[in-house]
Amino acid sequence: MKRILITGTGSYIGNAVEQYLMTFNAREGREIYRVDKVSLRDASWENMNFGEYDSVLHVAGIAHADVGKVSEETKALYYEVNCNLTLRVAQKCAAEGVGQFIYLSSIIVYGDSAGVGKKRHITIETQPQPVNFYGDSKWQAEQKLQKLDASLSIAIVRPPMVYGKGSKGNFPLLVRLAERAPFFPSIHNERSMIYVENLAEFLRLLIESGEGGIYLPQNTEYTTTTQMVKAIAAAKGRTLPLWAILNPFVRLASVMPGKIGGLANKAFGSLTIDYDLSDKEITGYCIYSLEESVKRSLL
Repeated sequence: MKRILITGTGSYIGNAVEQYLMTFNAREGREIYRVDKVSLRDASWENMNFGEYDSVLHVAGIAHADVGKVSEETKALYYEVNCNLTLRVAQKCAAEGVGQFIYLSSIIVYGDSAGVGKKRHITIETQPQPVNFYGDSKWQAEQKLQKLDASLSIAIVRPPMVYGKGSKGNFPLLVRLAERAPFFPSIHNERSMIYVENLAEFLRLLIESGEGGIYLPQNTEYTTTTQMVKAIAAAKGRTLPLWAILNPFVRLASVMPGKIGGLANKAFGSLTIDYDLSDKEITGYCIYSLEESVKRSLL
């Protein structure tokens, strides 16, 4: 039996992984995984015995928000939680004999996606280059983790956009568009994404391996924003017409300054991970296709 501790009781991904592993146990008819969760909001976690766990999945942190207008105090909090607190948890794992520490980082360490009509492709040669304090807080944590005692296996996971039932961020916005829009642009961008249950299976396999390293899991195919919205509409029983005539307006919006340009590029920009980086040490984790994952996300 694998004993797993998840840090962060309110994490979407942490809760999804716990549910996935409990469902896995039920399907197998035995307790293969025992999962506990702990809040890091106060200092009580420091008195816990981490040594009884095989793996610690560290998902606690401040999630990506509007980074355009925040105070210096808020920026400092990002570094304190996403970087310094992460290091303290990992140091405790090393000191108490935990075998594996999994840090949920983000593709954001490479910077933002390319704008509309441009491409951004991450390969083995691509170096992290965060463009805001959120991405930098994740990157700083990664660098500090890699300097820890080699007796602790440090696994750093940099997922792209994660979507699924109950997810926040871009996916609920795409659902609303698929439900209400009478038509949609046919922009051909490309995005690496990962369905939350595919990510949970990846993390299960990573826990089974006990290995460290840097990992960039993703779905088996790149997805366009148009393709995702069309798949959501189909799952809702709608036919969504695609109008190429709208594409010039999207491109025009993408070069406008301020929030409009930012939203257009975020929605229709491109950011992909080379498949060789995602199917190297751990394979077979994408158990749901795009169409299947969208249907499960809308249940």
